[in-house]
Amino acid sequence: MRLLRRLARGLLYSVLVVATLVALTVFALRWLNPPTSAFMIESSFTAMIAGEHDYATHYQWVDLEQISAQAALAVIASEDQQFPFHAGFDFNSIREAVRHNASSRHARGASTISQQVAKNLFLWAGGGYFRKGLEAGLTLLIEWCWPKERILEVYLNIAEFGRGIYGVQAAALRYFHENARRLNRADAALLAAVLPSPRRLHVDAPSAYVQARREWIAQQMAELGGTAYLDSIEAETTRRP
Repeated sequence: MRLLRRLARGLLYSVLVVATLVALTVFALRWLNPPTSAFMIESSFTAMIAGEHDYATHYQWVDLEQISAQAALAVIASEDQQFPFHAGFDFNSIREAVRHNASSRHARGASTISQQVAKNLFLWAGGGYFRKGLEAGLTLLIEWCWPKERILEVYLNIAEFGRGIYGVQAAALRYFHENARRLNRADAALLAAVLPSPRRLHVDAPSAYVQARREWIAQQMAELGGTAYLDSIEAETTRRP
């Protein structure tokens, strides 16, 4: 019994230490730019194990001010139109996804940009309740520690846009031979169109589905009011401590 108590105390202590380190890391990343992400590391390791010697990670951080407003708007229109207003979770989208998945063979996700930052930056690909629980906790921590503009900035820099292509700067250089600040609405919408499955959908060889999705995203961008919609993110950032 004494041994069990010691093991329980040791386990609790370890959990508290890990939780503290994670919280400090999230807090520091409010100002420090991440040099990599869990998804980048996992992809590199998987490629190495598979013997894919041609695999390379393309990742170049750029500040939000150096990213086209069209690119920022495109990912919001595509992934999370309530991003400026929710606290990490879009419960209306979650309910719609549950209803859809109950009657369809094609699953629909409802992850917000904040959830995707938590997952891509700290966790691993795949599902499971344990990972989802970690993702939820990290999402709440990120929303509490970071302003909305910082969450969007990190997402635009670590999102995957193709095999080994991470962030809009690397994607803009790879696919359009220009910097992220020069992306126009059509190119930004095309990048956002592959986000649901960047290893199956291709920017440089867009399928009919990707092209149709690009048109839908461009329409959503217009219906949101164009880049003026981003003012709501700035207002939310100003309101937060």
